[in-house]
Amino acid sequence: MNVTLRQLKVFEAVARHSSYTRAAEELHLTQPAVSIQVKSLEESVGLALFEQFGKQIYMTGAGEEILRYARSIAAQVDEIGDVVARLKGVSLGSLHLAVATTANYFITHLLAAFHRQYPDVSINLSVTNRQGLLKQLAENRIDLVVMGEPPPERDLAGQAFMDNPLVVIASPDHPLAARKRISLKTVAAEPFVVREEASGTRAAMTRFARRHQIAFTPAMVMTSNEAIKQAVAAGLGLGLVSAHTLELDLFAERLKILDVAHFPIVRHWYIVHRKGKRLSPAAEAFRGFLVDNADTVWPARGIQQTMTAG
Repeated sequence: MNVTLRQLKVFEAVARHSSYTRAAEELHLTQPAVSIQVKSLEESVGLALFEQFGKQIYMTGAGEEILRYARSIAAQVDEIGDVVARLKGVSLGSLHLAVATTANYFITHLLAAFHRQYPDVSINLSVTNRQGLLKQLAENRIDLVVMGEPPPERDLAGQAFMDNPLVVIASPDHPLAARKRISLKTVAAEPFVVREEASGTRAAMTRFARRHQIAFTPAMVMTSNEAIKQAVAAGLGLGLVSAHTLELDLFAERLKILDVAHFPIVRHWYIVHRKGKRLSPAAEAFRGFLVDNADTVWPARGIQQTMTAG
């Protein structure tokens, strides 16, 4: 059976996107070129890998099996690159990093500090939600992920490197904005603008409410922290966000942190990778850099200033 790495790479992209067109865009190929590569692979295997119903394509059983091997082979090829990079040293390596949307507020500062130490390391950064991060980890498409605590049921290794305090925010003219030591019962009676169910912040909010035997009232659901902050600033309710996201909003006096009993909810940021994954020298260096230096590189210009701004 004469199968090439190029055929497997093209096939994996088509399978992941369920689309020849999107695979072609990702690989910077024409759609006919993608179709030819998949057809050649099918001829080598002797089985159909896709079937089409209308405009939608689906993998066959044979396609599912070949996809599993294609991803395994791609991971092994990446490991070859990692070994070569390790022999050359960190300075010539590359770092593929994905971060949660909230982490985007501080990760560039940490990457800048890392880049000053390792100026020749090539850095690739993607920003997505928690589900997107877990998907990239499951498909072994990323070196490291910065996120909240990883789910224990996944085959992941994570290490905490920085606190992530969650605080209650309001518009400056909200009736509770000038209050001190507001009770949980009082806050729970207010409408909240919240993140979607799958988000780490929403999960932390639910656990906190259960532990203190209260019930928050979700008035609106937003899929980003920026949307929540805009809604809260407009007076649509209270919000629960990471203090890391608030520096500019507090400086501009668009938002105010409420002084609420039992807050902040202190979570942590984690640097995460698949268990057993052989990290490249650059990825290993960045993991160590975060654990050793994150709190000094990003002291939140105060997180402490942010926490006392309310």
